[in-house]
Amino acid sequence: MTAIRSVVLGCGSYLPERVLTNAELAARIDTSDEWIVQRTGIRERHIAADDEFTSHLAINAARAALAHAGLDAQAIDLIVVATSTPDNTFPATAVAVQHGLGINHGVAFDLQAVCSGFVFALATADNFLRAGAHKRALVIGAETFSRILDWEDRGTCVLFGDGAGAVVLEAQPHAGTINDPGVLTTHLRSDGRHKAKLFVDGGPGSTRTVGHLRMEGREVFKHAVGMITDVIVDAFNATGLTAEDINWFIPHQANKRIIDASAHKLHIAPQKVVLTVDGHGNTSAASIPLALSVAVKDGRVKKGDLVLFEAMGGGFTWGSALVRW
Repeated sequence: MTAIRSVVLGCGSYLPERVLTNAELAARIDTSDEWIVQRTGIRERHIAADDEFTSHLAINAARAALAHAGLDAQAIDLIVVATSTPDNTFPATAVAVQHGLGINHGVAFDLQAVCSGFVFALATADNFLRAGAHKRALVIGAETFSRILDWEDRGTCVLFGDGAGAVVLEAQPHAGTINDPGVLTTHLRSDGRHKAKLFVDGGPGSTRTVGHLRMEGREVFKHAVGMITDVIVDAFNATGLTAEDINWFIPHQANKRIIDASAHKLHIAPQKVVLTVDGHGNTSAASIPLALSVAVKDGRVKKGDLVLFEAMGGGFTWGSALVRW
């Protein structure tokens, strides 16, 4: 039996130069480094320059991923950018990325699932590739969340940062077993009943403004662990794999306590968990590919490793993906 797999050829990332530490935030609002670290695990985050847009971050991450894959940009015929902070209401940021890379063929579009965006974009590209519609895809998570934060709200402004990460996928025929390289399974969910728990209070179709991020932190935390483990169990059931088979768990980097609790509930050993939330903060759709890039660069993720992604975001949206490196 032969199956088409979306195989990861390379990954890359980009972080803005400016670093904003907890100490700097504590000098501006009523908070402290100890308070932030204890509740979130975050110590610092990167903030985009005034003239640095989401598309600029995405283009830099895409170029790094293409270099890692050893591919020219012209080999790409599908670009999916996951973002909640696009350059413009329209056109899609993905089109700006396409143009910035010098590509004028194929298709490019944005996908919006907030912090789950990268997993949703990965699943979308995977389905296009497996269907034979495209051959090679750039899947990018890119955010400038600093632009939608209320910097007087200490409950949210300390949590988020800016950045971008990308992977290059290629459709390849394989045996159709769990030992194949590439995306093995993806599972996506959403439930609009929870909108008020995590949302932005603006938009062109409602207030005609950009708005600011609003969050009921305790409610998000309460739902997060259960929802995350739910879609991971689905992934295990779909493949017959277990937590013991996982080499690396690369979750959405929102809060260290949520990550620790999820890993504990799933019986995933702490040494298998990739954590970058301390240095990146919550970069929403960019957080998983940023963490992946770190783990690949430092040699942790190796060929043949089984990598588990998961995320949860506003909406609520949540999802998982199992990928053989």
